Amino acid sequence: MTTTLPGQLVETEWLAEHLGDADLRVLECTTILRPGDDGRLRAESGRPAYEAGHVPGSGFADLPGDLSDRESELRFMMPPAAQFAEAMSSYGVGQGTRVVLYDRAGGMWAARIWWMLRAFGFDEAAVLDGGLSKWAAEGRATSETVSAYPHGEFVARPREGLIADRGEVLAAIEDGGTCVLNALTAEQHRGEGAARYGRAGRITGSVNVPANSLIDPETKAYLPLEELRARFASAGADTAERVIAYCGGGIAASSDAFVLTLLGYQNVAIYDASLSEWAADESLPMEVG
Repeated sequence: MTTTLPGQLVETEWLAEHLGDADLRVLECTTILRPGDDGRLRAESGRPAYEAGHVPGSGFADLPGDLSDRESELRFMMPPAAQFAEAMSSYGVGQGTRVVLYDRAGGMWAARIWWMLRAFGFDEAAVLDGGLSKWAAEGRATSETVSAYPHGEFVARPREGLIADRGEVLAAIEDGGTCVLNALTAEQHRGEGAARYGRAGRITGSVNVPANSLIDPETKAYLPLEELRARFASAGADTAERVIAYCGGGIAASSDAFVLTLLGYQNVAIYDASLSEWAADESLPMEVG
């Protein structure tokens, strides 16, 4: 007999107790970012890291390979529904299954795939708090055995409102009811350091809650909910009718959007193309400082 997911965020103890549940699918979601010669980050599949050691029995979800739009020049863009459904089915996800997602980078990759599942109508998913870092630090077993679940039948049911485009963000700059929220670091928000996305700085009028400020740097687990609530309230998200989170390519923004959902925010979206699109278009307003 299985037990339903305890929420959108699950603890390592819960996962250890339920690893053998027949309907549970555990997926590592890690993508590796490496600096290129041009100073920009390059994305690589985290599969080699997964194969070197992972939560026992877990499968691997390949974001850059399987779950990003293959026709887009921008990386990590939401794929067509059919592509997403095909990939999730191959991972064993479908009707009657539950999913726990984890990574080894503070939860943003797991949060990204959690958000994608939600955007395609699947709600039986959760993120493992602290991911593989916390799991291993607690002395829990890892495995090098590559695992695969039985093929699933994932049916994509796209939901409106969870993914924003640049037109909506541009309109939101003039809309006092929408909070445009930057999940990049404070330095990047101010326009300091290397310009990784074409132009340095932030979308005009946007506020900043860095994704890396949401987690404990030692355990990689999310901070207590009241601390998280205060961070978003201080940025003005609590008084907004809608929040649109962005970053460089929709990944760090997913962590912000995930936490906002944990906190009960009902009207949250991710600007999928983020600065990868916005900063490259000189007609779109940005600011620094």
